[in-house]
Amino acid sequence: MDTGNRNLADIERRADEAGGEARRAKQHAAGKLTARERIDLFFDPETFQEIDRYVTHRCRDFGMADQVVPGDGVVAGFGRVSGRLVFAFAQDFTVVGGSLSETNAAKIVKLMDQAVKMGSPIVGLNDSGGARIQEGVLSLGGYADIFLRNTLASGVVPQLSAIMGPCAGGAVYSPAITDFTVMVDGTSYMFVTGPDVIQTVTHETVTKESLGGATTHNAKSGVAHFAVADDHECLSLLRDLLSFLPSNNLDDPPVVASSDPPDREDIALDRLVPEAPNQPYNIVELINSVADDGIFLEVHQQFAKNLVVGFVRLGGHTVGVVANQPTHLAGTLDIDASVKGARFVRFCDAFNIPLLTFEDVPGFLPGTQQEHGGIIRHGAKLLFAFAEATVPKVTVITRKAYGGAYCVMASKHIRTDLNYAWPTAEIAVMGPEGAVNVLYKRELEAAKDPETLRAQKAAEFREKFANPYTAAARGYLDAVIQPRRTRQILVTAFESLTSKRDKNPPKKHGNIPL
Repeated sequence: MDTGNRNLADIERRADEAGGEARRAKQHAAGKLTARERIDLFFDPETFQEIDRYVTHRCRDFGMADQVVPGDGVVAGFGRVSGRLVFAFAQDFTVVGGSLSETNAAKIVKLMDQAVKMGSPIVGLNDSGGARIQEGVLSLGGYADIFLRNTLASGVVPQLSAIMGPCAGGAVYSPAITDFTVMVDGTSYMFVTGPDVIQTVTHETVTKESLGGATTHNAKSGVAHFAVADDHECLSLLRDLLSFLPSNNLDDPPVVASSDPPDREDIALDRLVPEAPNQPYNIVELINSVADDGIFLEVHQQFAKNLVVGFVRLGGHTVGVVANQPTHLAGTLDIDASVKGARFVRFCDAFNIPLLTFEDVPGFLPGTQQEHGGIIRHGAKLLFAFAEATVPKVTVITRKAYGGAYCVMASKHIRTDLNYAWPTAEIAVMGPEGAVNVLYKRELEAAKDPETLRAQKAAEFREKFANPYTAAARGYLDAVIQPRRTRQILVTAFESLTSKRDKNPPKKHGNIPL
């Protein structure tokens, strides 16, 4: 073997060994895969091509001259996921704690620039101790370079982040800009400042898990969209999620063949909505019923449970679903639900994914906490997102559609293409009881038996407005449909909208009420 080949073999070996056997064993002992193992599991077999495998850092201070490893703590490259081109990087915690250096930041930036040129998704597998302190501002500059690419790529190619270990300080803002974030329960965490700093500054005592673990960010903050049990499930979920998404904003999502008949009926839907208007039901049963093969990939499942969002396929085509959930807060819209829905709607609109809305909403959640927290501003985000969206939009009202929330939930008035209702739909400014208290206030105050009068007037109001026919007569609904035929009607509706062309007035961008 000549010298050149010996040198290449030595560099290849050192790159494969990364931080060494002891550190790889420690990674495994913590329940985590190594960066290369993650890459191998994520991509289709034997399709990954690595870039910048021989890059090393340039720092020679603080003992760094003795910690030179080819690749410098990040594995980056491209390959195929279900046959489609995808770019990905995986931070390697066995090499200087996966810390970001000037050079490995440049690798990530190069990868992102190439992905945008090629119109391919970007996936980041994060497992890093943060900025490499030994490099000072050079490391910080690397983060800013990545943040800029995240921003410029937003709405151009899908960006997915997996948090598979620590992600702290400035590092958290790259995943925060990306479209979807997956966290691994028990081994990942995200926070701007850690428990030690919090203890010093605010005297609060908190663990890493409760401060920024997967459960915290999925259920409380909404920073993460998915929580999974381990690295294998994380990588499988990323692949599943990509299967619903187009490669870029000029492509349509992939079409997946299904043997599920498009005209399939479900008699159970005729009984889904209870007769009593205050009784809940699970809207996910409806979503599963209409979806191809009953497959629904729910997003943000643990956050703002009064609104359900996620992806299904109808006739093989990806559709984004937004639905009020009567089992939680009666399906009202609150601050968290409004923000959750708005972000999902805008993602779908950016990537040519049609929107399906299932509506059963009694209004916005009342209370001083909501008002002082800015429900007006946050609720306007959801309204803005639906109104701005130019993708095909279809709405089905299953029961309540009250007040301003009726307008917000993809009503005909904000450019929804096809609006349907079940016979159980109620479309009104408010519910019968509230309306009677306003309309007959004086009569009720003067009545000898106000409760009987209230019940009588409520029944009259319900007879007049607790149905979809007034709205249908005005053209605000395109049809009243039998619940059992919902799937068939939706498949046909979206097929009819495939050639839709709509656009917003020329402008740099709108000013969504952030």
